[in-house]
Amino acid sequence: MQSKTNSRVHVITHPYAQMVLTRIRDKNTGQIEFRKGLVKLGRILGFEIAATMKAVEKEVETPLGVRARGIDIPDIDNVVLITVLRAAMPLTEGLLKVFPNAKQGVISAKRVEETYRGDLNFEIEVNYIKLPTFKGDEITIVADPMLATGSTMCKVIEELGRRGSPQRLIFANVISTPYGIEKVLRTHEKAEVFTVSVDPELNDKGFIVPGLGDAGDRAFG
Repeated sequence: MQSKTNSRVHVITHPYAQMVLTRIRDKNTGQIEFRKGLVKLGRILGFEIAATMKAVEKEVETPLGVRARGIDIPDIDNVVLITVLRAAMPLTEGLLKVFPNAKQGVISAKRVEETYRGDLNFEIEVNYIKLPTFKGDEITIVADPMLATGSTMCKVIEELGRRGSPQRLIFANVISTPYGIEKVLRTHEKAEVFTVSVDPELNDKGFIVPGLGDAGDRAFG
């Protein structure tokens, strides 16, 4: 997989990922294909995250009775996957292809649009939270297709902080903005962002430009 990476921000540049992103950006892409595209990108994000986990040598015996040396990734089964409802559901489906044994949690969080005053800060309404118990050594992945102003993700950070501090805190997004990334990294010292694109702008309503529209509406009609 190809990516542009620094220590806390990973931008996936692989041509296949970019092709899928281009297709779901298209306004003519229908609901089913849009949702399938999010699933595909979730799996790609999962591969990229797994590539940053510590690998150890492992030896196994093949069916031919021969020993073969390979690797294992112990933390592959030490993941807590948090879905931000509802738009992230297809993204989570893809991530689960890579982390099938992940513990799962959900947070229903949305912008309170009528409170927006143009300063790129939204009030966030949290309607439902269901999270597993944290021990402190987990790799926590928060799935949400869009990281725009960072307001929702910072609210998620606040809610997670009440339940402990993970080994790693990863945000898996399809599209992000420089503003949103900076805000999240500033809010939590362990935060990392994995994204397929960093789009340059936010419009006067706080939506990503060029973006891909409302991911929840496009995925679920």
